[in-house]
Amino acid sequence: MSTVTTNKEFSLLNHKPALFVLFFTEMWERFSYYGMRAIFVLFLTASFSDGGWEWTRERALGLLGIYTSSVYLTPLIGGIIADKLLGYQKAVALGALAMTLGHAAMSLETETTLYIGIALLIIGNGLFKPNVTSIVSGLYDKYPERKDGAFTIFYMGVNAGGFLGVLLCGFLANNLSYSWGFGLAGIFMFLGTLQFWFGREIFENIGTSPSKKVDLSDAVANVETPEETVANHIQRDRYIVVAILAFFTVFFWWAFEQASGSMNIFAKDYTQRALTGNAALTFKIVDVLVSTVPLIIISWVLLKLFGQTFKKITLSNTVLGISFLSIWGIVIWKLSVIIPQQNAEIEASWFLILNSLFIIFLAPLFSKWWESKFNPSAAVKFGIGMILLGVGFGALAYGSSSIPQGAKTASVSLVWLFLAYLFHTMGELCVSPVGLSYVSKLVPAKKIGMMFGIWYLVNALGNYLAAKTGSYIDPIVEQYSMSFFFLIFTIIPAAVGLIFLVLNPIIKKLMHGIR
Repeated sequence: MSTVTTNKEFSLLNHKPALFVLFFTEMWERFSYYGMRAIFVLFLTASFSDGGWEWTRERALGLLGIYTSSVYLTPLIGGIIADKLLGYQKAVALGALAMTLGHAAMSLETETTLYIGIALLIIGNGLFKPNVTSIVSGLYDKYPERKDGAFTIFYMGVNAGGFLGVLLCGFLANNLSYSWGFGLAGIFMFLGTLQFWFGREIFENIGTSPSKKVDLSDAVANVETPEETVANHIQRDRYIVVAILAFFTVFFWWAFEQASGSMNIFAKDYTQRALTGNAALTFKIVDVLVSTVPLIIISWVLLKLFGQTFKKITLSNTVLGISFLSIWGIVIWKLSVIIPQQNAEIEASWFLILNSLFIIFLAPLFSKWWESKFNPSAAVKFGIGMILLGVGFGALAYGSSSIPQGAKTASVSLVWLFLAYLFHTMGELCVSPVGLSYVSKLVPAKKIGMMFGIWYLVNALGNYLAAKTGSYIDPIVEQYSMSFFFLIFTIIPAAVGLIFLVLNPIIKKLMHGIR
């Protein structure tokens, strides 16, 4: 292909305009997912007077575990359905519609519609998640050297959507009602559905019809892996490394996913969120910057997309424009409510945005670290990640040491949650993004789909165990203390991290030259 043609094709920030249509589609899906998840346990455990259902923490976290583990299982099935029956585009649209109906059902706030809503969200996620990434991959099949950059931009949509969803759904839940929080997630999922469907002609006919074959690698990831002939004993050793990484990754997600469960409860009931004086002023300044700066950047990308594609996919861009005007309207309303107040009260769900913010700021630094001569081995990365995760919980354990045994409420400084999310995010960057990369390097190309399927099972197990263990927060606090509860998540990940460091020479040998 000529340079002129290539430059024209990659005309939006050195990428295809179609990539950014998918960027915003993914952004709205993550908006709905993280926005709903941020208020889910808070809603179920809140008192009737506060608009909740007064469920026990154990029951609420148990249901959360079923949901968060199931969303890692259904993409395997959704990928097969798209390949055999629907094609990627119809699967994405159907999945988005199912999730829209799921959020709508949850906003009705009855127990029956709650369960129906969760079921629809799980099914919809299975159809949506694997197949939208397959379309991204298909756009760049002829340009594999650009694929890593494309997925990097695409997953910025993940963090942007998660950040906005937590920020705004949490605000509406706190200032209007939980129904509004769940409903807002559904509204933007619906707008995302329309934006995708009306803009599908820009996707170069990728995924318009089923491929009539089952390729599980499409259901979980798309990785360019060259074929190579490897001796049986070498491949056996590499499988052993994958098994070790998978086994210990369960412990990572078991601790990390306390964020939407026990850490959310800690933020709501045990953290000093009412601020006065200089502390309130400082938070207002931070909240204004957090609410507007990322949105300004995303809006700039949106205007660039309009300039490239408005005539071609007018209806899609119109829906997208309405979506963003709505987002800006809610943000301006949010700030108009918060800024005039003499004091400030932070929503419990607000702390969940810290993970997305830290990823946005820290990911480039970690990426440069991995590309430098100081790039550590797989075992060392995992070891550092697990230790950092433990350090984050260590901050919570120390910060909560003053909470009396059996206490149901307290007012611990918010600094400890801030530090916990900072260390947890650094740990995540050492484990989560590199895990799939090492799997793709260590197994033959024809086995990638199966291995990624196993990796998703590991994530599902970790999420389930996270909620299950978190559900024991009350008995542990009553018998021991809150500090003891967080020490569990301090010691075990740190111990796993040390095991990785000790095993580093053995793992490097078993990898047979893979870095």
